[in-house]
Amino acid sequence: MPDPTYVRNAFARIADRYVITNHVLSGGMDFWWRHVVTEKIRPLAPRKLLDVASGTGDLALKIQKELPNCEVTATDFCSEMLDHASSRGVKRTLVADALDLPYSDGEFDVVTVAFGLRNMADYEKALQEMLRVLKPGGHLFILDFSLPKGVMRGPYRLYLHHVLPKMAGFLTKEKDAYEYLGGSIEKFPAGENMIALLEKSGFETGESTPMTFGVVSVYEAGKGAVVLG
Repeated sequence: MPDPTYVRNAFARIADRYVITNHVLSGGMDFWWRHVVTEKIRPLAPRKLLDVASGTGDLALKIQKELPNCEVTATDFCSEMLDHASSRGVKRTLVADALDLPYSDGEFDVVTVAFGLRNMADYEKALQEMLRVLKPGGHLFILDFSLPKGVMRGPYRLYLHHVLPKMAGFLTKEKDAYEYLGGSIEKFPAGENMIALLEKSGFETGESTPMTFGVVSVYEAGKGAVVLG
């Protein structure tokens, strides 16, 4: 599991260049990935949504804009990242550890976490916290990296371990912060393994949607007897 002190310090160092670096490294596809998540949330018409590990607030901003009747709160354990979320327009932010969320049981209709669960020290404990703050019948949406299958797997791993760190190092001047990325993606549970982890953590329903040849996946899970479709 990732070391929380290292992760916090790494994100603090790249906070000023984080947004533009993500857009460049994803070839702009990160806009589409967040759009897909937002459209999956829209039919649920949530009143209160918590974006965990929000970073610079990209997903929180998208949801806040597209779902104006939803109260969006963004949390992150790196204050430097969250400062950028606030300055970019996220209305509600709070520095908080995802493993110990400062909210009451059943407070939110939807919880989201984009490219953040993979960086947490204990996946299962973090998921259990997200489950706790969800209302019965609430929904969790996870957006994170995965590894493609088939012919795309080899070229993508080459990019992930050799090309991406150099590009990110050039853009941020912090190459080591992105050398950690490839290893974290390799170890992160994906597909059926993530669904199994969600069920082990207490969620009763779950499904996986790979995107962009499997480079990223969206995971949906429900609290209680909820059928997703």
